[in-house]
Amino acid sequence: MTTDNMNTIYMETVSAPTNIACIKYWGKASKEYNTPINDSVSVTLDQADMCAVTTASASRQFKQDRLWLNGVEEVDAHTSKRFRACVDSIKHLASDRIDPATGDILVKKEEWKNMYFHISSYNTFPTAAGLASSAAGYAALVASLARLMCAKETFPGELTTIARQGSGSSCRSLMGGFVAWKMGGEKEDCSDSFAEQIADENHWPEIRALILVVSDQKKDTSSTSGMSNSVATSELLRYRAEVIVPKRMQMIEKAWLEHDFETFGKITMMDSNQFHAICLDTVPPIFYMNDISKSVVQIVHAYNEWAGEIRAAYTFDAGPNAVLYTLQKYAVEVGALMLRFYPGHLSDYISNDIFAKEIKEFQLDERLVQAAMKTGRIAKEGDVKKIYYTKSGPAPQTLSAERSLIDTVTGLNTYNRDY
Repeated sequence: MTTDNMNTIYMETVSAPTNIACIKYWGKASKEYNTPINDSVSVTLDQADMCAVTTASASRQFKQDRLWLNGVEEVDAHTSKRFRACVDSIKHLASDRIDPATGDILVKKEEWKNMYFHISSYNTFPTAAGLASSAAGYAALVASLARLMCAKETFPGELTTIARQGSGSSCRSLMGGFVAWKMGGEKEDCSDSFAEQIADENHWPEIRALILVVSDQKKDTSSTSGMSNSVATSELLRYRAEVIVPKRMQMIEKAWLEHDFETFGKITMMDSNQFHAICLDTVPPIFYMNDISKSVVQIVHAYNEWAGEIRAAYTFDAGPNAVLYTLQKYAVEVGALMLRFYPGHLSDYISNDIFAKEIKEFQLDERLVQAAMKTGRIAKEGDVKKIYYTKSGPAPQTLSAERSLIDTVTGLNTYNRDY
């Protein structure tokens, strides 16, 4: 083996989307395999607006696995069970890495198991604030490692079973559009707990999402800790998983396939409400939503009542941030309503410049404004930190070498977050 081969750094960079659940995953059936006690389903969001970007690199010269998150090295991260599960599982699926120009084998499949990896990743949106940043991050980790090691699945959806060992909901971020995570449980190795695509991102192109970032700070109670306490103490949780969720899964999948926003919106809001009711039924109770979150709920209901139909549907994951699903034809109206009651003056307060201009110019019906004011909400700048405007998007995408976060000579992180 030549010196050049010893020093060569192989790398792949991908972006991966976040996803926001409409039927929530809450509670583990197996802590070892990180499987859920119920099915769930989510919308994969567009990576042009929110994503994780990850470079996975390997070299025969590397001495240990190293990981950088948002520009900061995680000293002990490479020894964590979740990280190791993803890296080591992809190694088992690795195949030869071949030079596309010459056909030469650059790395033999049996070599990967003895190589170390340097990985750098960052999110383009707040981390650990209840916007499924871990889903995007672990999906990007698995996708980049799989591409780097030319991994080959032994059954459809196998990569999603690896991703969910890192972060449960990340399995849904390996596919675009509307994606279900099947709880499984029949197979001893839990290989039947995987994600499958219900419909791709082009099936319902009119779907839009507005995300109101109420807090960009790390949440007080992690999802892992919260769901563990809920499983141990909530009497409502088991009934939800066994009786309520199976019915809702059938109804919401049918609604999505038939473009039935009324049913989709109703179930999405009901499931969000029930999820947070279970958090309150947990001992001690978990408070992910705050007063700002609750005011968004009230205004959405006031809006739908004024419209005489469901035009917007809220959902809240394990955090105070609101995700509002709507249709393209109502998106500007919904955005204008949110801006009216949750104003912000910064130039990047609204993520999309064109959308920002449209909602600022839109004239709200005065009867709608009065209906919303009856909720008691008083417009106050600063209650919402940022508003993202996005839509459903595709699975992880391979990025060009110019987007790499690892130096091609030193093998070290090159990303620095601009604070």
